[in-house]
Amino acid sequence: MQNVTPVAVAALVLELAPAVAFGCATERVGRAVERWPVPVRTGIPVLLAVPYLMVSISQHMFRWGWFALCALMPVAIALLLTRAARADPEQRGDWRDALILLVLGLAVDLRWFESAWPSGLRALNELLLVDAGLYGFLAIRRLSGTGFNFHPKWSDWKTGLRELIFFTPPVIVLGLALGFIHPHRNLPGVGSALLRWGLIFFFTAVPEELFFRAWVQNLLERRVGRRAALVIASVLFGLSHFNKRSAHFNWRYVLLATIAGIFYGRAWREHRRVAASTITHASVDWIWGLWF
Repeated sequence: MQNVTPVAVAALVLELAPAVAFGCATERVGRAVERWPVPVRTGIPVLLAVPYLMVSISQHMFRWGWFALCALMPVAIALLLTRAARADPEQRGDWRDALILLVLGLAVDLRWFESAWPSGLRALNELLLVDAGLYGFLAIRRLSGTGFNFHPKWSDWKTGLRELIFFTPPVIVLGLALGFIHPHRNLPGVGSALLRWGLIFFFTAVPEELFFRAWVQNLLERRVGRRAALVIASVLFGLSHFNKRSAHFNWRYVLLATIAGIFYGRAWREHRRVAASTITHASVDWIWGLWF
């Protein structure tokens, strides 16, 4: 793989560490952060810029502007969410929540910051944004009901696979009718197939489900109710795919992704578990890669 060096691997490990910490011990991490003085609590996200520093220097593409952005944006998120927590202790949603989600969503969807990273390592940019959001919403905002944890439950598989079964047949028919999907067979070995599912689960489905379900749908429910929140979050999820696999507005992808979002949102909200919707999401992408 291009530009995958020991330094890049070390940077990846550093970026995965916050997600693992929150996924395994959200409450403990949140309580620990609460005990820190406010300047430390809001300033420590500057350390999220370390992976950029490591990679950019090793690849001879360090830029002060990009470094400042990687260092200051997580701090700005922490500061804004500190104020949101004070202004909205009931967690019904504050304008600062919406602003941060808008910036994070557009930064990923429009690839605003990807040019800061070497080719082949631009996923590190998304992980940095995920880490900044995790720290802000789970440690500073202490947003409840996200369901972001890596402790497996049988109910996650039951719910996630049920929604997969409900979703797959009608969407395959619709996708074929629209000419969006084209059946083919791409069957790797069992080990390779399982590895592919795992990579999709952790590096595609988890970040998207965290954003659209644990944060967006979760906050919307408090303002507009469960049904409207499900529809709005699903439409936003669909629109986030407008530029995928196309140089123009890909309305077929948007439509099918919106429908998928309904089923992912249903899986999340049943027990408010990111793992459940991630199982559905990863399985859909995995089946698509194998057969369509």
